[in-house]
Amino acid sequence: MRNILIAGAISLILSMVGTPLAIRLFARRGYGQNIREEGPSGHYDKKGTPTMGGTVIVIASLIGYFVAHGVTVFAEVGDPPTASALMVLFLMTGLGAVGFLDDFIKIYKQRSLGLRSGAKAGGQLVVGVIFAVLVLRFPNAYAVTPATTHVSFLRDIGPSIGLIGFMIWVVFFIVGFSNAVNLTDGLDGLASGATCLVLAAYVLIGNWQLRNSCTTVGFGPNCYWVRDPLDLAVVAAAVLGACLGFLWWNAPPAKIFMGDTGSLALGGVIAGLAFTTRTQLLLVILGGLFAIITMSVIIQVGSFKLTRKRVFRMAPLQHHFELSGWAETTIVVRFWLIAALCVAAGLGLFYLEWMPKQ
Repeated sequence: MRNILIAGAISLILSMVGTPLAIRLFARRGYGQNIREEGPSGHYDKKGTPTMGGTVIVIASLIGYFVAHGVTVFAEVGDPPTASALMVLFLMTGLGAVGFLDDFIKIYKQRSLGLRSGAKAGGQLVVGVIFAVLVLRFPNAYAVTPATTHVSFLRDIGPSIGLIGFMIWVVFFIVGFSNAVNLTDGLDGLASGATCLVLAAYVLIGNWQLRNSCTTVGFGPNCYWVRDPLDLAVVAAAVLGACLGFLWWNAPPAKIFMGDTGSLALGGVIAGLAFTTRTQLLLVILGGLFAIITMSVIIQVGSFKLTRKRVFRMAPLQHHFELSGWAETTIVVRFWLIAALCVAAGLGLFYLEWMPKQ
């Protein structure tokens, strides 16, 4: 529990202090946001706002996590980083690097499009495959690895889907959620606020899984075979702290944008937490806002290709409401409420199996 508090506090402070420094640095170097011509006209006022703020989130998260473990080791408690946590941090950093390249190209070439779609997907594919291979290794004393070749909901379900099937599933899931957060990052504070809620849920889930671990409470019917639940909660707390500190400056009107650096990294970290806590399908509910916004894009594109008609005024969904006359702050707050309801529903399902059965 101490590591959770230390990691969250350190990353929060670093992000709160580091973000304004990044704003000044990026503004001085001209690292400003370019606006798509086909986007809402109200966004033109945001042109030139510093971007790539996701670098602060990633760096603050990494420092917060490792400082927490350094403090623990210094206190001679003997709590080194775990394989599960390192895999999730690798996924966050790797996808953040892909997003950084995308952002840098946009800035360098002064255009709204960065990496070509194939190159961007290729980068996500490489990071996802490496994660899929490594996450099945590093068994602990109970032969439990950070992930298994099973699909999971509240825990692993059904038969193994095999190594190849698992790798395909991992890549699909990671690319899906990293792009979902990227699509959500269209209004000031929307993606960062929604991600904070999901990360807070994973702090609670990691703690609950620790208290009901099969390795500590015995092989009960509802115990969890999760390799490092406490350290996964530490990772979630570190990223949560960094995201909250960034949100202070990213809230409407935003002084800085996270860019693809942040959105891909945050999508990666919640996907990584889903695999290592055995809650893959539960993340679809916890991150329901991301799923809804992604579906709005799929529906819009599918409808236009099939019927040449649009369902929404503009996709993703938040831009539909912008063009319907809603104020940006109104959309952000109401979407945060939807995200909170999705997290509440997901946590309710997670705890439901522990309720006494009549």
